[in-house]
Amino acid sequence: MDMKLLATFGLLLTAFAGICQQKPDSLKSAKTYKSEFGFKSDNDAYLAYGQDRYYTNGLFITFRHALPQEKLLKKTNKLVYEIEVGQKMYNPRSGNQKVLARIDRPFAAYLYGGLSFSWLYNSENSLKVNIQGGTIGPNAQGKEAQVLLHKTFGFYPIHGWDWQIKNEAGVNTNISYQHFLHRNTLKTLDVSIHSYLNAGNTFSGAGAGILFRTGTLNQFFNSVYTNSVISNHSKTAPLTTREVFFYLKPMVNYVAFDATVEGGASNEDKGPVTFKPKPIVFSQELGIMYSKNRLSASFALTFKSREIESRARAHQYGSVSLNYRFN
Repeated sequence: MDMKLLATFGLLLTAFAGICQQKPDSLKSAKTYKSEFGFKSDNDAYLAYGQDRYYTNGLFITFRHALPQEKLLKKTNKLVYEIEVGQKMYNPRSGNQKVLARIDRPFAAYLYGGLSFSWLYNSENSLKVNIQGGTIGPNAQGKEAQVLLHKTFGFYPIHGWDWQIKNEAGVNTNISYQHFLHRNTLKTLDVSIHSYLNAGNTFSGAGAGILFRTGTLNQFFNSVYTNSVISNHSKTAPLTTREVFFYLKPMVNYVAFDATVEGGASNEDKGPVTFKPKPIVFSQELGIMYSKNRLSASFALTFKSREIESRARAHQYGSVSLNYRFN
């Protein structure tokens, strides 16, 4: 992380500390909401590095709803379902490539729709099961989306998508489990273990890591981190009506298959240029999350080790999200 990013995070943490010192609203006056609409954007431009490479852009729209909590099993605090549509775009070290030999990561996009269910337990452990149906290749509209994005914001012209990964429909599942370990007596610091498993013909792999949070925290079944601020006849009151915290999540990831790098599993013609993914990838995610009343927001940075068996370098990108709750 360079000095500019350190300075940026210094300012964010200063503001964060000031917010944490403010007194929270009364829990008795807090209103609850059953549903939530969310938007998330990933882009390496958020790091102000001037780069535009590898996982270059992601856009996601979500709707969440908490099911009636009085009908759940005793050990389950909440059950939340989520509907999501999203697109991920990938390109080489630049989206302006006119020489095939210089491509160090295939042009590719993944367009999908998904359905998730999250079980949030009284123990503060949680289980999330997600299934997605989507496509890679020209049908994923990566070229059209990137051209529109660059024209809208006056970025450089796009060349090279004629060499992108070929079309293939995909069905993918993700199972993630978070195990709560400890929270200090002041309720300002906690530690959890996070793990996941991907299985499908677009992405397959697994990973595990440790999550650290510090700040004004809610239980994980009432937290913005698990997208569970919404409730429907809540069983347990939140610790605070305003949640704001800094988090850190180092992880080790095993990549078994990635169709955006290797091409479709069922395709004989996978595309003019493909690579093998590196099987072990280390990642570090750090960010800030805030939630109060109807709104939640977050900003995060993700740093990854080299992901591809090519000349491709390590990669990093930023994420911004905003959620609005309603009944």
